[in-house]
Amino acid sequence: MTYRGSKAVALAVALMPAWALAHDHGDHEQAAESYGKVHFPISCNPEVQPAFDRALAMLHSFAYAKSAAAFEEVSARDPDCSIAQWGVAMTYFHVIWGPPTEEEFAAGSAAAHNAMEAPASTDREGDYIEAISAYYQAEGPHAARVVAFEKAMAQVAERHPDDHEALIFHALAILGVAYNSPPDKTYARQKEAAKILNRMLALEPRHPGIAHYMIHSLDYPELAPLALQAARAYAKIAPAAPHALHMPSHIFTRLGMWKESIASNLASARTAQQWVAKTHPGATAFDAMHAMDYLEYAYLQTGQDAKARDVAETVAGVTRLDVPQFAAAYALAAVPARHALERRDWKEAAALTPQPATFPWEKYPYAEAIVHFARAMGHSRIGNLDEAARDVARLADLQASLQGQKGFDWATQVEVQRRAAAAWLLRAEKKNEEAVALLRSAAELEDSTDKHPVTPGAILPAREQLGDLLSELDQPAAALAEYQASLRSAPARFNAFDGAARAALRAGKKREAKAFQRQLSALCGGPVPARAGGAMTAAQ
Repeated sequence: MTYRGSKAVALAVALMPAWALAHDHGDHEQAAESYGKVHFPISCNPEVQPAFDRALAMLHSFAYAKSAAAFEEVSARDPDCSIAQWGVAMTYFHVIWGPPTEEEFAAGSAAAHNAMEAPASTDREGDYIEAISAYYQAEGPHAARVVAFEKAMAQVAERHPDDHEALIFHALAILGVAYNSPPDKTYARQKEAAKILNRMLALEPRHPGIAHYMIHSLDYPELAPLALQAARAYAKIAPAAPHALHMPSHIFTRLGMWKESIASNLASARTAQQWVAKTHPGATAFDAMHAMDYLEYAYLQTGQDAKARDVAETVAGVTRLDVPQFAAAYALAAVPARHALERRDWKEAAALTPQPATFPWEKYPYAEAIVHFARAMGHSRIGNLDEAARDVARLADLQASLQGQKGFDWATQVEVQRRAAAAWLLRAEKKNEEAVALLRSAAELEDSTDKHPVTPGAILPAREQLGDLLSELDQPAAALAEYQASLRSAPARFNAFDGAARAALRAGKKREAKAFQRQLSALCGGPVPARAGGAMTAAQ
């Protein structure tokens, strides 16, 4: 680990919430309850039942590698336990993360084949095995395979209506279909999953999957308040799992609960690094990277720019990861981009490059796009128009490469960034009407879609950017309306409160300006740091 990485872990330890420290004792790997309470009756040797339950509990917190190893251990102890190979196959199917790599698909497919080859001891176990096999054997892309799995799990749940795991996994499968389908602003599938999980919650309040998937079901501005209870519970249910410690921050972010989000992600990053220290000494955990993106976002919204700088420096110092996967790719690009753009450090934004250079960026064009978005904005704002145009062109190329891909619609996410970057280039060229029209179209496009769970939010909300542009063009009333609209979907943002206060004051709405000033001061819990353009203060 680099010095900067060590500094971040030390910071995490110092600021760890008391309840997390209270659980940090003994060997988490041997304490099944620290992953929650799960019981999946199996027909295997009774001696492996506790180990199977523990492996399944880890699976419900997406501790995929540890869960796979634990299921393999069960299989080694009881070679006739075919349902253990079902568990292995499930660990390579990341239902709501995205498609597995070729290596992951091959490993999962082999495990599913092993499970199918061994005769299942019960019809119930056979149904589970056939369900995961439906994913690996289905034709077509990942999204089609997820649909096949959901249909199969629906049948398992119908055949075994008293089997809680069947219902919980069916709810997860429904979410998988939702995440791999075009946006539906009615959130019909998510509500269907939440309904199943809510019914289970009363029966198994210590089950990690119920709280976890409830958060994913309701991770939307309109629905997030309904998940606050699950968010507060999940970390306490499974305190040994980095993902369980992190997941509550999804809801905290949606509700602008920054202190809670910071505590959640400090705990997650610390626990993730403890895991990795045992298996990949000197590497950075991808779970820690994911937590650091949410941590950076929260620090910036609360004006803790020095702590945000510590996070950004830690990310800049990463040279090796335990698993170089999509969440790490996103954080590697997003953290430095957020740090520069939120603080309006345009020179810093213009100088960004995808780092580390050895990372396989070609596999994650939507992550690389973040860097070019930040660079384009930076170059436009400091007058380097040729460089800005090159980055906008690169965004167009990356967007085109994502067109037609099944699964989450990254092409639209990158198109929002392309339009916003191109709008600021038009602004630099003094084509103001065209800039406003293009940035408004970016905001409308962003409103029509939803974020991926890998991110706490847009690198810069397009509608907030529109407020910035209108404010620059001396249209304060129109700018205020955009800031207010942006705050409804991206709440309690430092720059939106600051921009709204400035716009309201210039529009002659002194009472509203003071209200936004108070909200900004409360957000920072004290002095409001000056950023480029200056933060609004009560004196103004």
